[in-house]
Amino acid sequence: MQDLSARDILDKLVSFPTVSSESNLALVDWVEDYLAAHGVRAHRVYNDDGTKAALYANIGPEVEGGVVLSGHTDVVPVEGQAWDTDPFEVVEKDGRLYGRGTCDMKGFDAIALAAVPKALKANLQRPLQIALSYDEEVGCLGAPRMIAEMAEVLPRAAAAIIGEPSEMKVVNGHKGGIGIATHLRGHEVHSSLMHTGVSAVMEGAKLVDWANRMNAENMARERDPIDALFEPPWTTCHVGTIHGGTADNITARDCRFVMAFRCIPGESVEGWRDRYLDEVARIEAGMKAIHPEARIETAIRFHVPGLKPENDGAAEALARSLSGDNATHVVSYATEAGQFQEGGYSAVIIGPGNIAQAHQPNEWLSVSQFEKGIAFTDRLIAHLERAQA
Repeated sequence: MQDLSARDILDKLVSFPTVSSESNLALVDWVEDYLAAHGVRAHRVYNDDGTKAALYANIGPEVEGGVVLSGHTDVVPVEGQAWDTDPFEVVEKDGRLYGRGTCDMKGFDAIALAAVPKALKANLQRPLQIALSYDEEVGCLGAPRMIAEMAEVLPRAAAAIIGEPSEMKVVNGHKGGIGIATHLRGHEVHSSLMHTGVSAVMEGAKLVDWANRMNAENMARERDPIDALFEPPWTTCHVGTIHGGTADNITARDCRFVMAFRCIPGESVEGWRDRYLDEVARIEAGMKAIHPEARIETAIRFHVPGLKPENDGAAEALARSLSGDNATHVVSYATEAGQFQEGGYSAVIIGPGNIAQAHQPNEWLSVSQFEKGIAFTDRLIAHLERAQA
């Protein structure tokens, strides 16, 4: 195990079917054993029921000013996708590494873990830290507890590099996101007497229409320079699925959906939450005026802060110096980088692969991108050797 290459590690990580609906503990066991074989102590942070765990470790001196390499261990499902190969086996063909998670983001995880023995052989003046989370794909649920514990247990790092696929370009901003599970409870009557009932579906449609109106208003607003970098350059409100109703001739008793917001950095995730809940309260009042037991229940499904470009940010400066990329890049999807930033870390995104390949059947990571990621961590280790103690 001590002489595994990044490719060897990638093969092993992909072999664990760590779909978000399943446990990741078998993978965490393997990573912990791998680190222990190199004399590195790992720390686990479990979820509430103990079926999943995040893992973090410090390599090198126990001093502040190091660098975190952070990735997630979970992957999206493969059911319903047409794969040409076994999704949980890495297959190399035509300069591509096929397999679930090769791009998003076990490729980076493997590169980070392969850097451990190299870092141990180097004369590090500042530490390298590894952080692997769970449940990123279902709302970045696993990282906050890990980040909070790292800040308490490990020496504070100067920079956190989150290795989401960016084609090894430096991404210094992403949208924030919040998903609000919404359950409308109506009152059933025959549709010929619908004025005496409350249709949860039709009332829910009012909230969906509110989202359409908000999207139109957001699209028409003027942009500030940072927000204008995003595609699209406005906050979006979206309902992906909706479920409800009993029969065509009965006012619907139930309607369920998740209202999701992707917020530009210039607007508050909490602000959009409050605006939506105000509209929910307005719709609910009208429902109760017809039948007092009608109601709307809400619950936060996920809440991910945006990553804001930092003035003179240590993480961005380091990533640019190591990659040579001085262009400006932002993304509209959310990552754990915003959570690291909220936790007090200077954070940036840079990792191998293209996000267009993530979640797709026959997901792949190019060999050339994989090799660029390895070269990046080699330069990072050299930087940590030169850092002033």
